[in-house]
Amino acid sequence: MGTRTLNKRRLAIPRAALQLTHNFSAHMKHLRILACAGLAATAALLSSCETGGMRSSGGLAAYHAYDRPAKLPKNPSAVRVKVSLSKQRVYVMEGNDPLLVMPVSVGAPGTTTPSGSFTIFNKDEKKRANTHGYAYNGKQVVKTMLAQKPAGWSFKGTPMPFWCEFKQDYGFHTGWLKHHPCTHGCIRMHENLAPKFYRLVKVGTPVNISYSQPEDATLGNIPLPPDAGPLPDYDGSMYTGEGYFKQHRNVSFN
Repeated sequence: MGTRTLNKRRLAIPRAALQLTHNFSAHMKHLRILACAGLAATAALLSSCETGGMRSSGGLAAYHAYDRPAKLPKNPSAVRVKVSLSKQRVYVMEGNDPLLVMPVSVGAPGTTTPSGSFTIFNKDEKKRANTHGYAYNGKQVVKTMLAQKPAGWSFKGTPMPFWCEFKQDYGFHTGWLKHHPCTHGCIRMHENLAPKFYRLVKVGTPVNISYSQPEDATLGNIPLPPDAGPLPDYDGSMYTGEGYFKQHRNVSFN
């Protein structure tokens, strides 16, 4: 083997190594691009899962402190309720006089709150759901559907304090308020406002629910409580016991 041939073979090795290095660098660059794209997609997904909507400042203490003024009617038979789905507002009116204006949470897409004219036909201050709630075994508590509760565990339906039913299985009741439609069709009220609403309405009170109400422009721009989405939930024992039924302020009217 001549010296010239040997030199060519010696030169061939670094050239091949160089090509491998180039290919490896390109491959790693491609992986970095994919990783960045994956992170971006994950961030977008997490963002889309957030509770969304306008959020007021403050935490659980600010949520508990939230309240709205209310006044008793001169003629209880003249009281009517107007619900704006787009604004997520309830207007309890006596003629043109607002008795209570409050934010609410309405049905999410796919489980929307029904629109139309209704009448409150059932009231229950300590209503519990029949199909969903909390299974418990000793100190263990899990949120579940009744049909899916663990065998041998006890079950309590979700508490729905100050229930005011306007259509079969649809009603106003206390619940966590979020700044976007989030319920299964019921209308959730803040814990400090539900007792006032319950006092103002009666069986027979008319309810109108529509996409918007004329009062949206004149009465609807009110301060909101913090969005309940990011707030910590109560301990499960609050829901299996009587605690959640007692999580309301004493009613006072102007």
